Amino acid sequence: MTRRATRHRGIPPAAGTHPAVLILGSFPSVQSLVAGEYYANPRNRFWAVMEELLGIDRTLPYRERLRLLGDRGTALWDVIGDCAREGSGDGAIRDPVLNDIPGFLHAHPTLRLVVLNGSAAGRLFRSAWPGALPAGVRYAVLPSTSPANARYRLPELLVRWRVILAAVEPVSDAG
Repeated sequence: MTRRATRHRGIPPAAGTHPAVLILGSFPSVQSLVAGEYYANPRNRFWAVMEELLGIDRTLPYRERLRLLGDRGTALWDVIGDCAREGSGDGAIRDPVLNDIPGFLHAHPTLRLVVLNGSAAGRLFRSAWPGALPAGVRYAVLPSTSPANARYRLPELLVRWRVILAAVEPVSDAG
């Protein structure tokens, strides 16, 4: 007897007023969906990467981390907005409905870089929107921060993820 995959709706985008970077995952984990928070799994290295690169303390309350991320010109969303899936693995995603990424890009003319968090997000993005980027916007597929990506340790992720620093406004020590 085959179990039917449960249909899930993703998390709305998190963006400040003038994002320069849009980080796209494939689809939130079960833990993130339950919490209603991006990268809620404490084993996911996303917030550790943001702490090292953008100075956002990963132990702060989620809303404060999102505010600081927005202040630093970084937005979060996912390529998939709705799908059927059992568990959290990208390989289990069925019948995906994609988010309106081109619409988001056009609504945020300050964007300069789209980061795809992992190869699954990269594949989906490239196949769905070839050539959909506005002038002056580029994209980069980076190693996933997911705990399932054991190939990269945190120091190696930090080296690869530094590409976002060239796109975001300099972080001020004032305040």
